[in-house]
Amino acid sequence: MTALRTVTVDGSPVHVLESGTGPAVLMLHGSGPGTTGSGAWAATAQALGTSWHLVAPDQAGFGRTPIPAHSRGGLRLWTEQAAGLMDALGAEHYAVVGHSMGGAVALALAAARPQQVTRVVAVSTMGAPGAPLSAELDAIWAAPAGPHGARDMLSRLVLDQALVTESAVAARAAAMRAGAAAFASLFPPPRARWADELTLPARTLAGIRAPVLLVHGAEDRVTPLSTAALPLLEHLPDVRLHVLGRCGHVPALEHPHDFRRLLTCFLGPEQGH
Repeated sequence: MTALRTVTVDGSPVHVLESGTGPAVLMLHGSGPGTTGSGAWAATAQALGTSWHLVAPDQAGFGRTPIPAHSRGGLRLWTEQAAGLMDALGAEHYAVVGHSMGGAVALALAAARPQQVTRVVAVSTMGAPGAPLSAELDAIWAAPAGPHGARDMLSRLVLDQALVTESAVAARAAAMRAGAAAFASLFPPPRARWADELTLPARTLAGIRAPVLLVHGAEDRVTPLSTAALPLLEHLPDVRLHVLGRCGHVPALEHPHDFRRLLTCFLGPEQGH
């Protein structure tokens, strides 16, 4: 029930993992080097089963999706490409789940496409006005391709270091090497400007009509709860926040059962149009 394919969006290829049937859910990965749609979401998609039509693209500059000609990447491109992908797939209405950078894209997409986006789940999200670049995110964006960089990055992403296994390090190192050239163009130093670009103006957040669920780890050092999630409570009209204790930046990996339960409840049949 899971398929990998390439969809053409505005003349540029987008590599996509798809699974299941039913209401459409767009799943957007974060910004770490070597991150892909399938790497971020395949386990969650498999566990959720076939109740939804899950769509997890490699965003431009990641995995097998190139940055279109005459573009640098960034929030506007990722938002427009996500909207164009769902248009190309014929999805008239859809929920969006976004992790970290993908959360900022999800919120921007909800603001840009209020008639299409039904719900947003923003996980360990970026996007809050004025949120600074954390030292941890700066280090992740700067991580060199290879085993040392992969181990250092993964150790910053999770609280439980037992999750930083040799197989996880090897897989991420390979993905980092494969995507090194494209990733180098996305967040060159000084990097605070790219974090600023991923913040949304208060007026944009205030205009989001879709209900938003924020999911955040209490020990997240990459996008800390105090600067990333809590400020969004003041700006989003229809929002709720679920905080997971003993959790770093990747709830889907660190607390998979709780994370799937939250998704299942929030993305239930009552979301539909």
